[in-house]
Amino acid sequence: MAEETKDTKSSNQMWGGRFASGPAAIMEEINASIGFDKKLYAQDIRGSIAHATMLAHQGIISNEDKDKIIEGLNTILSEIESGQFEFSRKLEDIHMNIEARLATLIGPAAGRLHTARSRNDQVALDFRLWVKEELQKTETLLTNLITVFLKRAEEHADTVMPGFTHLQTAQPVTFGHHCMAYVEMFGRDRQRVRHAIEHMDESPIGSAALAGTGYNIDRHMTAKALGFREPTRNSIDTVSDRDFALEFLSIAAICATHLSRLAEEIVIWSTSQFSFIRLSDAFSTGSSIMPQKKNPDAAELVRAKTGRINGSLIALLTIMKGLPLAYSKDMQEDKEQVFDAAESLELSLAAMTGMIGDLEVRADKMKAAAGSGYSTATDLADWLVREAGLPFRDAHHVTGRAVAMAEEKSCDLADLSLEDLQSIHAAITADIYNVLTVEASVASRKSYGGTAPDEVRKQIKWWRARN
Repeated sequence: MAEETKDTKSSNQMWGGRFASGPAAIMEEINASIGFDKKLYAQDIRGSIAHATMLAHQGIISNEDKDKIIEGLNTILSEIESGQFEFSRKLEDIHMNIEARLATLIGPAAGRLHTARSRNDQVALDFRLWVKEELQKTETLLTNLITVFLKRAEEHADTVMPGFTHLQTAQPVTFGHHCMAYVEMFGRDRQRVRHAIEHMDESPIGSAALAGTGYNIDRHMTAKALGFREPTRNSIDTVSDRDFALEFLSIAAICATHLSRLAEEIVIWSTSQFSFIRLSDAFSTGSSIMPQKKNPDAAELVRAKTGRINGSLIALLTIMKGLPLAYSKDMQEDKEQVFDAAESLELSLAAMTGMIGDLEVRADKMKAAAGSGYSTATDLADWLVREAGLPFRDAHHVTGRAVAMAEEKSCDLADLSLEDLQSIHAAITADIYNVLTVEASVASRKSYGGTAPDEVRKQIKWWRARN
């Protein structure tokens, strides 16, 4: 028989002697998670330090062993961060890799660290800490994006552009008002992030495998040390729960959808047919054969990453949907989905913040397009109701006839003569021209949350006070 390798011996020791030989190669391949869960090293070490400190405080381990454990864990942290640590697939996961190295560094005292805990509550703690930190990053990135939009909205509170429904010209709005729509959208995303942090702010450690522990531990102490509001209240649910990961992915999917809608508008607006904006060179690429091209690749890639994030959400929902309580190995498949989605969302938010901050707004093109498609037709109908006393449905009919006449004459509504308009309805007077320009239309929309420049500025002020 070939000599057993050091890694195999370590692996067998970790299994506690239950198996006569190490796992088969296929089992090792499907079972190992160190290739991705090594990302949790800082959280694992942080949790172990808190756990060891609590064990010593409760008299479960000696202060001498606690000091050795903490010193060893800090050494391992330095080794990992400096790139000197050697991860082993035979040791399965980040927990076993760190524990095995700790045993090499400090000897038998390392074996006391796992007292009153299981890998089930250990991984729940590590993953929860990681997701909480990622949510905090996401909150900051969303705040950065909202800040950029507020700046652009303030700059363009008076800049007229067409508003669209069905991607058809509907009514004139301002670009500032359009920017504020995204402030509202990403503001809701940020609020969801804050709620998610509140929901998950409970410490799993101390739940052990599923039933808690017979040791006299202090879970409130470890919760406080790790920055949690309180410990979880049911040990079975604790090791079974991945709602925090699902909630993160749900938030990420909604936010990515918002980013994708914005990216689509950037792609459309930057075309020569629209020419509403020019993207900076920093967020564009050229064509290999068409020298005139300036492609909005960053926006297109943000739009595409929505598919990856949505896929991660569906994958984890599917993983969790049929699992009986408590822990099952299926849950090992949760981390790659969250890690990938988090990376995609971080990059997308940062890229979009850069694009919005750098893009050039072509106010002349926006204004020219704002009056197209008879966008002030509703203003004509409203004037007929307000000034001539017509029921709105009658005013709507009169306005439709005016639009048909303008189409026949190939002109805008404001270019129709008073005689033309009076031939449709005698109650129309010269005052109608005060509402048929896009500027007048926009200025008249003074209802709360409307597009009038002064109203837009009020909303900007409200958001600045809360951002």
